[in-house]
Amino acid sequence: MLSLSLSPSPCVAANTLNLKPISPNDLFLLPPSSSSSSPHRRHFPRPISAVLNSSSFKKPQPPPQQQVYQPFRPPPTPLPSQYGALDLAGRIEILADRLGLWYEYAPLITSLIREGFSPSSIEEITGITGVEQNRLIVGAQVRESLVHSEADADLLAAFETGGAELLYEIRLLSASQRVAAARFLVENRCDGKGAQELARAMKDFPSRRGDKGWERFDYALPGDCLSFMYYRQSREHRNPSEQRSSALEQALRVAETEEARSAVLEEMKGEEGEGGEADDGERMVARVPVVRLAIGEVAEASSVVVLPVCAAEEREVLEAPFECRSEGEFGVVAAEKGWGRWVALPGWDPVVGLGGGAVVVSFADARVLPWKANRWYKEEPILVVADRSKTQVGADDGFYLVPDGPGLKVERGLALKELGFGESLGTVLLVVRPPKEENEYQLSDEDWE
Repeated sequence: MLSLSLSPSPCVAANTLNLKPISPNDLFLLPPSSSSSSPHRRHFPRPISAVLNSSSFKKPQPPPQQQVYQPFRPPPTPLPSQYGALDLAGRIEILADRLGLWYEYAPLITSLIREGFSPSSIEEITGITGVEQNRLIVGAQVRESLVHSEADADLLAAFETGGAELLYEIRLLSASQRVAAARFLVENRCDGKGAQELARAMKDFPSRRGDKGWERFDYALPGDCLSFMYYRQSREHRNPSEQRSSALEQALRVAETEEARSAVLEEMKGEEGEGGEADDGERMVARVPVVRLAIGEVAEASSVVVLPVCAAEEREVLEAPFECRSEGEFGVVAAEKGWGRWVALPGWDPVVGLGGGAVVVSFADARVLPWKANRWYKEEPILVVADRSKTQVGADDGFYLVPDGPGLKVERGLALKELGFGESLGTVLLVVRPPKEENEYQLSDEDWE
């Protein structure tokens, strides 16, 4: 700290600089004493003290470094030998003119992205859209995994023309599954949609363990996986119906094992295979479909149904909007009154043709269902879709939504008649299980090629 004092003299006042510690105060000036007004007194100016605040000389701290967004960079893919010496202009020319086979020039897109080109800029200079760029890159990587898996040369040759779209769809399968799926696509001349359905069926098959007929289909065979998907979908439609018959015909056409064909043929014969020795749970599946909503199924559905959701309370079921309809060219959903919770479901056959009165009841688990409980009944919440326009307890094997103390439950028509009930809150149409990601079937690092 610095202390600055001025010392007087009879004629000339000389300035002196004294260094002494002072109290840590701000800059201040001590005024002269009031007694200095006498003409005979000598004036002794008081020292002026300056305090240097060290904190004011600190360098300003730079703002914390923000993490800047980095665009996606595809993993490096080695360029084919014929393209290794090309400069930037040459690579762009190859892509713009589609010179060579698609899986040979696909790595050129990756090289441009690594050099700073964005998908939109690549589209401008080559004419390859961003969607097609992604399909080419991923398709080439899937094909490379087939090469590493020692796939037949004839199988690889089948994808030389227009194979990117097909191989792109099987990207989420493991390396071993891709070979079998690729062979099935070639032998059955599947298009892009068929490849997508096959990949989804193979990916979804393990999570369907416990569903009726699951054990009669072979998980190692792509055809059986796809057949089981159609087989399961057939049970979501009314019997008889055109949709059910069409799904079973598709299941029979693609099934690879005799056991799978037998299961489909038994289903095609009708309810004979489900009567007699069947328990209540099996009969319930035939009358009221129990389906698991797949991840992304609503987004991919060609049509959806938006329904009000209520808790498992009689009051909420009665208060939920009764009329919900689509209006205008955009299909805007309009309800007769406001409601807090809604759910969008795919346009499945049991719900797509519903008029007024449809409601979805949310239950914490499936123990409210009136048949033999499985393990998942206690582990998963469910949604029960009911039609409030049909409250009469009619069919003995029908299922109805009824009060159960402070809550609700689903009960069979025969049991309600024995108890003297003639009315219910609504007829049950569908039971929906939540989407589930099966971690044990996720791909390992070596499967991502």
